[in-house]
Amino acid sequence: VQLVESGGGLVQPGGSLRLSCVASVFISNDYDMAWFRQAPGKEREGVSMIIRRTITRNYADSVNGRFTIRRDVRKNLVYLQMNDLKPEDTAVYYCARRRPLSSNWADRSEYDVWGQGTQVTVSS
Repeated sequence: VQLVESGGGLVQPGGSLRLSCVASVFISNDYDMAWFRQAPGKEREGVSMIIRRTITRNYADSVNGRFTIRRDVRKNLVYLQMNDLKPEDTAVYYCARRRPLSSNWADRSEYDVWGQGTQVTVSS
């Protein structure tokens, strides 16, 4: 069981990036899937989550309206489209699989499989 992220990099403020997360061994559409991020010296925080087999999504207030999470079911991928990036979005971004019957999507303890992370740096 594995998740692998890609798509991070260096971007100027106001720019865009698209992160990808590919799942192996399991079908990601059978699970709630989320993106978290962790900046230096800070706790890992939930960014966005998409509910299994639906397009129902949740977003942190700090990214709502700028970030979009979506799936490509055929490719077993979860994407995070990030627009209008700000320096405070700088962090390592992680993809994660949520345990069934969880209650708080932004609680990292509710996730049982994590990717290795991809660095996003927003700077001029």
